[in-house]
Amino acid sequence: MRCERCNQVINESEAREHLGQTLCEDCYLDALSPVRTCDPWAVHSAKTYEKHSGGSGELTPIQSRILSILKETGGIEPAALHALLGAELTESDLQRELAALRHMEKARAQKNSRGIIWRPW
Repeated sequence: MRCERCNQVINESEAREHLGQTLCEDCYLDALSPVRTCDPWAVHSAKTYEKHSGGSGELTPIQSRILSILKETGGIEPAALHALLGAELTESDLQRELAALRHMEKARAQKNSRGIIWRPW
């Protein structure tokens, strides 16, 4: 049996049904909880947490690496960022990390003539 979204081989006992599709657990969770970069409540929560933690908004190692790349390049397309990070995380995981950085107001997306680039806040 294969996941209809990522085409990964899955056991029948691990398969999940969602909107008529057979999905693996990762794709099922992504379907139930899609990434939302523009979420005012998430921004409010992140800023409130940072305020109450003494302004030391801690980043994960991958978030620190992403911010470092954004600062070095001044802005980069998501596909190029994913290529620089290599096999450290999936495209879906990268989107979640970028959304978290956006909520913390550490990174932002900007449209240009070629598409969207991510830049430091």
